[in-house]
Amino acid sequence: MTDRRSVLKGMACTAGVISVAGEAQLHPTVPWWKRATIYQIYPRSFQDSNGDGIGDLPGITSRLDYIKGLGIDAVWLSPHFASPNADNGYDISDYCAVMPEFGSMADFDTMLAGMKDRGIRLILDLVVNHSSDEHAWFTASRASRNNPYRDFYIWRDGKGDQPPNNYPSFFGGPAWTRDETTGQWYLHYFGRKQPDLNWENPAVRDAVYDVMRFWLEKGVAGFRMDVIPFVSKQPGLPDLSPEQLKNPEYVYASGPKMHEYMQEMRREVLAPYGAVAIGEAYGVTAEAAQRLTDSRRGELDMVLNFDVVRLDRDGWRKLPLSLPALKKVYARLNAEVGPFGWNSVFQENHDNPRAVSHFGDDDPLWWERSAKALAVLLLTQPGTPFIYQGEEIGMTNYPFREIGEFNDVEVHGQWKDDVETGKVPAATYLWDIAQTSRDNARTPMQWSSQSNAGFTRGKPWMPVNPNFTAINAATQTSKDSSVLGFYRRLIRWRSRQSDLAVSSYVDLLPDHPTLFLYRRGSVVVAINLSRQVQQVPLTGNPTIVLASDDDGATGQPGNLILSGWTAAVVSLS
Repeated sequence: MTDRRSVLKGMACTAGVISVAGEAQLHPTVPWWKRATIYQIYPRSFQDSNGDGIGDLPGITSRLDYIKGLGIDAVWLSPHFASPNADNGYDISDYCAVMPEFGSMADFDTMLAGMKDRGIRLILDLVVNHSSDEHAWFTASRASRNNPYRDFYIWRDGKGDQPPNNYPSFFGGPAWTRDETTGQWYLHYFGRKQPDLNWENPAVRDAVYDVMRFWLEKGVAGFRMDVIPFVSKQPGLPDLSPEQLKNPEYVYASGPKMHEYMQEMRREVLAPYGAVAIGEAYGVTAEAAQRLTDSRRGELDMVLNFDVVRLDRDGWRKLPLSLPALKKVYARLNAEVGPFGWNSVFQENHDNPRAVSHFGDDDPLWWERSAKALAVLLLTQPGTPFIYQGEEIGMTNYPFREIGEFNDVEVHGQWKDDVETGKVPAATYLWDIAQTSRDNARTPMQWSSQSNAGFTRGKPWMPVNPNFTAINAATQTSKDSSVLGFYRRLIRWRSRQSDLAVSSYVDLLPDHPTLFLYRRGSVVVAINLSRQVQQVPLTGNPTIVLASDDDGATGQPGNLILSGWTAAVVSLS
């Protein structure tokens, strides 16, 4: 067996090149992330500074005052690492370099320093289930069967001219690609340019930990870990049963060593730096999620659970959404986390459609009210809330009409598998994917009503939503009653509620089809998720603490009147 350290020589990150006053080593007695509001930035679509149509790190730096003014405690930055962009940065070719399109390492350091000056922490997106096939590790791995890096990835002989097993890729086709150099197949749960790393090899884990130390030494606060439960593979990689093939993510996320690996990561890296660890929990069962976040076990601090945002989906297919079913998911997640765990709360991110179009009402007459009502839901649930760029101004889904308008590799893989084979009519697929595609969240940030929404002075890498003249940050900045203005007020209010993060959660009307009513400690949250006026029965005399629209909520003895798409937080006396 090759020595686990010597194999890394010349290809590992050099940790400690730039250190920021030792701040990464601080150990806060109270976890800051339990009271934080976190803002996700998708750098390619946030702000372009040089006119090439692609968002970049200097663009982010130029908008730090905007983020600070929103009341944000930490930024989650989607991958900024060097990448050939087969999957928009989630295919990393160098973990210790900045993507040239985004800028330089000096630009990263400037951005991080600007965040620190404003009291904003930075969380990086760690993608270590797989790398790019252009990473030096994979280039060496595929060179020969006896290369020292061969075991950095998962190679198998095929079954004749067929893949080693029937694993499907999330991006279409089999999860295996035959490499002509050695005649073997490599595993990739995602695209063929995203080979899965072999975490069974301790040298791989050491290399990952070195990457983490490199960025922690710079002063980042921790990591959001992309599909991290997938790192533990099933022993022997057996074929999936017909039932398992319907939802392969549950098999991919249930490897026997997942918890062992997370505990080792905590001991080796996270604990010494006091770093926060947020795991993407796609495919993770409730029991596994509880174990992952149990503070007594020393694994992750929280997970990003997809049960809310994927409730009304079957793959790319859009299903009807029931509010009682949605409420049951929230109640279950809050119950299952247990007294030693912690939840994240989000309604959209770079992998999911816009919340206003998904859970709200994006009709021009209702989008603003529904965006603010959803803000109350997001920021009053137990756990740490995550706001995705543009959510705070009520950005909506893009009006996709044809397959050529989509950028996403996943969409084009599904089109090839389902439409070009005749399994699904093109019109059916396009109608559903227009509602469920993650491309909806990747259109450029709408900063103003100027050309290209103020995102770039060049041609944007992806089209701007044509509604940018009506929905943009500049229009809303000075209006306290706007979606942006309300987010600012709501975040400030939440930051002053010392018990909100840890107080109990009780659903008071679990079966109501349009009202979401729940108690959080000393307050009751009432949200009307419909266009119709609703009367909310409450015992006592409700005092309105805050409302999403000043004229939308009226307290009366024994009840609360809510206009369409209005939310209110009330205390009872």
